[in-house]
Amino acid sequence: MTAPRFITLEGGEGAGKSTQVRALASRLTDLGHKVTVTREPGGAPGAEAIRALLVNGDTGRWTPRAETLLHFAAREDHLARTIRPALERGAWVISDRFVDSTYAYQGVGQGVERGEIDALASMVIDEDMPVLTLILDLPVEVGLSRAHQRGGDDRYERMGVEFHIALRNAFLDIAVAHPSRCVVIDATHSVEDVSRHIWKVVTERVSL
Repeated sequence: MTAPRFITLEGGEGAGKSTQVRALASRLTDLGHKVTVTREPGGAPGAEAIRALLVNGDTGRWTPRAETLLHFAAREDHLARTIRPALERGAWVISDRFVDSTYAYQGVGQGVERGEIDALASMVIDEDMPVLTLILDLPVEVGLSRAHQRGGDDRYERMGVEFHIALRNAFLDIAVAHPSRCVVIDATHSVEDVSRHIWKVVTERVSL
């Protein structure tokens, strides 16, 4: 089951997710909808504290399984304190990343078994999956260059190019596996063109 007003944006580093989250929220607000903009890891006080542990420090700071557990601990707090209350109030929720990032980063990128992630997702997320996931796709070199230009220096951005190539492929595989929920967006175009494409997909896929 999906949450009918829950939209997530996914993709590799530098894909422009945060910019497009704000643009989509603005369009929905202009139509008179209440919108909660959030992010992962983070999005609630406890989850933000865990985010600091995940994005700072050496790239090898955590074992892959420990990192996965931290992401789900943050996600539990995020769902309980931000996402579910907003949906219950009748607001739209737009999140910069959600569980697909765990399948890509910790699963494919770091080798955590899918069954372990599935078990955690079943326990933490239950039925609260997004109705629509927009996967912003662009070449790895372009994305990393954009991330560096904006001054990004978190653990994930410092992981090797091969890691980021694996992530890109993982997100594309997720889109193929879940066509009713996921749409790939070409993020190589201008911010405005990407925003227009996203809005077209939203209006076609979701009841506003």
